[in-house]
Amino acid sequence: MNSNIVFFWAFVVALGGFLFGFDTAVISGAEQDIQQYWHLSEMQHGFTVSIALIGTVLGALGGSMPSDKLGRRATLLLVAIVYLVSAVGTAMATNWYLFLLCRFVGGLGVGASSVTAPVYISEVSPAQYRGRMVALFQFNVVFGILVSYLSNYLIGGQGGENAWRLMLGIQAFPAALFLLLLRWVPESPRWLLLQGKAEAAAVKTMQIINPAGYEQDMITIRQSQQVVAGAPKEKLLSGKYRTPIMLAVLFAMFNQVSGINAIIYYAPRIFEMSGLGAGSSLLSTVGIGIVNFIFTLTAIRFIDRIGRRQLMLIGTVGLIATLGLVAISFYRHTGGIAVVSYLLIYIAFFAFSQGAVIWVFISEIFPNQVRAKGQTLGSFTHWIMAAVIAFTFPYLASHIGGGHIFLFFCLMMVLQLLFVWKWMPETKGQTLEQIEVSMVVH
Repeated sequence: MNSNIVFFWAFVVALGGFLFGFDTAVISGAEQDIQQYWHLSEMQHGFTVSIALIGTVLGALGGSMPSDKLGRRATLLLVAIVYLVSAVGTAMATNWYLFLLCRFVGGLGVGASSVTAPVYISEVSPAQYRGRMVALFQFNVVFGILVSYLSNYLIGGQGGENAWRLMLGIQAFPAALFLLLLRWVPESPRWLLLQGKAEAAAVKTMQIINPAGYEQDMITIRQSQQVVAGAPKEKLLSGKYRTPIMLAVLFAMFNQVSGINAIIYYAPRIFEMSGLGAGSSLLSTVGIGIVNFIFTLTAIRFIDRIGRRQLMLIGTVGLIATLGLVAISFYRHTGGIAVVSYLLIYIAFFAFSQGAVIWVFISEIFPNQVRAKGQTLGSFTHWIMAAVIAFTFPYLASHIGGGHIFLFFCLMMVLQLLFVWKWMPETKGQTLEQIEVSMVVH
């Protein structure tokens, strides 16, 4: 593998993950100012925070269509434009409805990015490095979260009634950089071969990816394509794909009922609920971003060594313990420092397991001909659950308290442990075509 070139492609595409993370987390620093600025009720406020997630759900649901029709690269170019428009629009919005529209548009970009970027990276990565290269997407997601937290803290420290506009608008700069760098990224060779287009370009790219074994890779890909050649167009929701469908849906559901996006979106509010002051709460979110970043980087080093399943087993046990401790802290009113400490450990376990594994695993388990559709299903499930949690969290926090909420998350992780132990297969070190053989019912 010409590692520098392929790594550059993966890194540029993974910048979509940076914007994904930034867009997801930046609202945490601005949400309370936005509520005051437009005098929003609890339900209006929950809708304002979750509107981006509603867009994300729709972007994920429709993400396979441009990815399959226009290509992975062309879809990512559209995503970059959408991020840019959303950042500028939210910063300049003059009324609540325009703000909602711009946040919704940004959500469309997040959803499409969560489908297309992992698929692209999985399709250009050699099998032995695929885990860590697809995990670059998640690495950039958490890097974007960290940068947004730092940015919010620095901008919020300056004060001013329009600080929230700068918090949201600053995303325009990385969005423009993403758009510029994509010009040096080629189209996915597997997509080109799937479409029967530009075979010479596909071969050239495969030579860069695997100079010594590209010919065998091409043979394997063509054999996989011949299995479905002349057959009716593949539909994802058929019996032959029931195993990867079940794995993707359950994996995505459990990812969200761990409570991760409730913490990412509402970290300052959660810390204030536990007794911290506003300034300390914003600073504590920076700590969450740093821990998330460090342990995602650690997971990238291990994901191709010990495998996806082992990371999930280790991480899930840690999530059960830390979520249980957070729930107990809220029930006993033991103070904000305890909650912050437990949530920092929670983030470490999450980043080391689910955070690093989700986009890798879902991008691997579907065959070439339905991979974008499968990634869409996983992303759609992930984001519909995230939208529900983000929309209901302010209401639930006011009416049932943090103890009940975090106890629910803890119990869901007990179920996840059972799922990983009984049903999750290991995919490390296998080509996408080898995984297909084990997943598809013929």
